[in-house]
Parts: sequence; C-alpha cells; structure tokens
Amino acid sequence: MRTSTIAEAVRRTAARVPRNTAVVFDNREWSYRELDMAVTRIARQLREHGVVKGDRVAAYGKNSDMYVLLFLATARMGAIHVPVNFQLRAGELDYILSDSDPALIIADRELADAISQTKSNSHRKILQFEDELMDWVSSNDNGPLKDDEFDVEDTDVAQLLYTSGTTSDPKGAIMTHRALMHHYMSCIHGLDIKGSDRALHCLPLYHSAQMHVFMLPALLVGGWNKVLPAPVAGAVLETMEQDAITSFFAAPTVWVSIANHPELTSRNLGNLRKAYYGASIMPGPILERLQKCLPELGFYNVFGQSEMGPACTVLRPEEHADHPGSAGRPMLFVEARVVDAEGNPVPTGELGEIVYRSPQLCLGYWNKSEATEKAFAGGWFHSGDLVKMDENGYIEVIDRVKDVINTGGVLVASREIEDCIYELPQVAEVAVVGVPDEKWIEAVTAFVVIKAPVSEEEILQHVRNNLASFKVPKQVEIVKELPRNASGKILKRQLRNVKGSKSAT
Repeated sequence: MRTSTIAEAVRRTAARVPRNTAVVFDNREWSYRELDMAVTRIARQLREHGVVKGDRVAAYGKNSDMYVLLFLATARMGAIHVPVNFQLRAGELDYILSDSDPALIIADRELADAISQTKSNSHRKILQFEDELMDWVSSNDNGPLKDDEFDVEDTDVAQLLYTSGTTSDPKGAIMTHRALMHHYMSCIHGLDIKGSDRALHCLPLYHSAQMHVFMLPALLVGGWNKVLPAPVAGAVLETMEQDAITSFFAAPTVWVSIANHPELTSRNLGNLRKAYYGASIMPGPILERLQKCLPELGFYNVFGQSEMGPACTVLRPEEHADHPGSAGRPMLFVEARVVDAEGNPVPTGELGEIVYRSPQLCLGYWNKSEATEKAFAGGWFHSGDLVKMDENGYIEVIDRVKDVINTGGVLVASREIEDCIYELPQVAEVAVVGVPDEKWIEAVTAFVVIKAPVSEEEILQHVRNNLASFKVPKQVEIVKELPRNASGKILKRQLRNVKGSKSAT
C-alpha cells in the first residue's frame, strides 16, 4: 500500500492528466507526464551524487522551473529540501548551511560565489541549476519509476523551512510529507484551487507561501502554472493578459504596485477571477481601487506562519464585506483557540495569543529542542500572534508577542538588525520596530541613541554590508533616549506610533 507522499501525489496527477501543461517558465513548457519523468531523472542523479534518504539538499536559487523540479525530486527520493533565501549575505547564509548541514547545494551560477565566501561552508559540494540540472532532465533516462525504487513514507521529513524569530538565529521548521499534504488539502479546499486554474507564480519559491499555498496545491489538482522570475508589476500585468491568467497571489506590497500601475486599466484582465493576498494587511484604499477596476475579481486573505505550512486561516471573497480587517477563520485541517499568558482560553472577543493544533503542523525545530518545547507548551503550537476571535470564529490580528517585523510580507527579526547596529562603537542603544507604512505595510525603522557622532547613512551602510537588503532600515531616527516602562523595558509600541519619521530611502 502506498503512502501519500508529495511526489507520489504529483505522480498521480501525471497519470490522470498526462498531456496537460503543468509548468511554464521562460521558453520551456512541461506537461504533467514530462514533469513527472524529469523529477525521476533528477532524483536518480541526486542518488548518483551520493545523496541518500534523510540527507539535506539546499536550494539556493531564484524562481525557475528547475527550482520546482528539484523540490519534487528531493521529495521523491526521501531527501530533505532546504530552501535558502537568495537575498541572504555571507553570515546569514553561513548559519543556515551550517545548521542544516546539506550533503549537496544546488545554486544559481551567480549565487554560488556567496557560498565560497562563508566562514564554515566553503567546502560544500555545489552544483548549478542552469548546468547540471538542465543536463539531468535532458538525459535519455526514460526508464519507468519502479515501485520500490525509493523508500519514502509520509512520516518522513520533506523540508526544513527556516523562519525568522525573535533572536538572530533562524529556526528550521521540520515539515513532513504528511504535514504538507494535509496543508495542501486545506489550501485546495479553502482557496478554491481548481484544475481549470491558470495560475501565475512570481513571488519567491523559497518562501512557503508561494510554494506550499499555491504552487504545490495547483500541481496536485492538475492546474496550469506560469512562473515569473520576480513580481514586477508591468510584467505581471502583461502576463495576466497574454496568458489569460485566472488566479494570482501576491503580498500586499506587490498589489500596491499593481494598483498604482498605469496599465491596470488598459490591460484586458477579464479572465482574472481569484486574487490572493497574505503575510500582512492589505491597505483598505488599495483593495477598494482593485475591486473597482476589477469588479468580478474575488479576494482571499490568507493568514498563517511557516510552522503550519503556512496557511492557517482564510477570509473568503464573500466574507470581505461583512468582516473588513479580519484574517478569516481556520482552514480545513486547522484547530485554533485564543489563550492568555497561562494558556487558558480567553472569553470571546478578548485579546490573547492564537495557538494551533493540526496535522499540518511541523514536528518542531531542527537542532533546537528547547525552542521546540517552548513553542509546543501545553500540547498546542504557540504562534506569537495576538488576536481577537468573535463568536463565529473570525479572527482579527492585533499585534505580535514575538518581536518580528512584517515588511512587505517578509518576516524580519528586529533583534538581528539591532545586534548589527550595536556593532558600531558610536551606538549606545538601539530599538528596531516596524512603523506603519503605505508601501511596505511595516517599514523597518531604527531608533538609535548615540554616544559619539555617527550619521544615519553610516548606520545604513553598515547594515547593508552585513545583512540582506530587505533587513536594511527604511528609516533611521537619532533620538536622545528610548521610551521605557517602570521596569526599564523599552516600549516599542510607542515607537511604532511615531509619525513623521525621516525616510532613509
């Protein structure tokens, strides 16, 4: 009897609709049968390169069809996929590679040098998406996949999904095939993902939202999928028209750029029916503008976090009018409750932390037993999100317990940026927060108390030299002191409400 692993599920789709187009990227187009065969070829080549079941395979690349094929191939052979943010700099990259200890790294050609510049991982074996993987899928290996060729169970680990936290070190959420398959079913059900969809994917595939909320569920139902390298508004609108796109997901910052683009009204977007957003709040005026321009378009607000796959709740199109500002209700395989600091349920409508139980939940954190124990205290996963839940189960996200900034849909740990700025000898104190921003939803903002002369630009340049670009503050404010409570704790909520900050970009 077969277990329902990820690659086996895609294999069933290939058997059901072999000639349907699965993935389109650049000038390449893969039918479901061709995709399934290519996945087997890559899985066999990974084995030839010494990768065995349970080994980690790091993917360090930008969006492409090869990125999707590699994930499915690691799943097919029982290896563990480790997606690595292609924006990470040497120090950040060094930590994730050291922690996950991959047997093999598949990287884009222009990114490979960054690995050789790390302190601890220059010895890693590196292959390239553009060269080796293309050769593998172009080989004459057309032998059918044997039933016993790869021994993979749905309880096996499929991916280590690194997620930002309150400390400078990311945590690798351990996702099994079973957890991700339950997550895909939640998404297919809650987001109305159909085999007739023509979906456009342009946000980074290393991110759990694009890969696991949209790409994989679409492949399971036999949908048509176009991959773009990046979410550039003009290219997105052109593709929507030319390829008759019916389904599209983007972070609110991308929707902002689309809503403000002059081609929004000149392009024929009549086929677009399903619009998804998530990771942060959609500005009301932007949503209203899009709904006015595209009255037949239904919007879905998806909320969650990587440890859950990541989709936890959804606000469907028919619910937007009656529940503005809500993140919706729990999805098919998600059980949620709102609790106080002691873990006791709070009365309906009162503020508390949302916690989850679900078969789509991660097993814990890679190499972090204490963090795992804390996150799963009391048998529920503690999200760190402060919400209110009404009598019908709709949640409103109020704040976060964890000090994480959500900038453009990307989670950034404020302490990591603070530690970086503290490296400057002129800095006495620093607090980094997310300040409400029209474009970024939350703009990374640093409030700095200095003890010797230093300019805002010097501070910014130091961060640019050491951290990924999305972690560089949009604003730096030199202040005399930081607000504190009676016990001396910095009151970051007061800083978030500061108005009229001077922009650093």
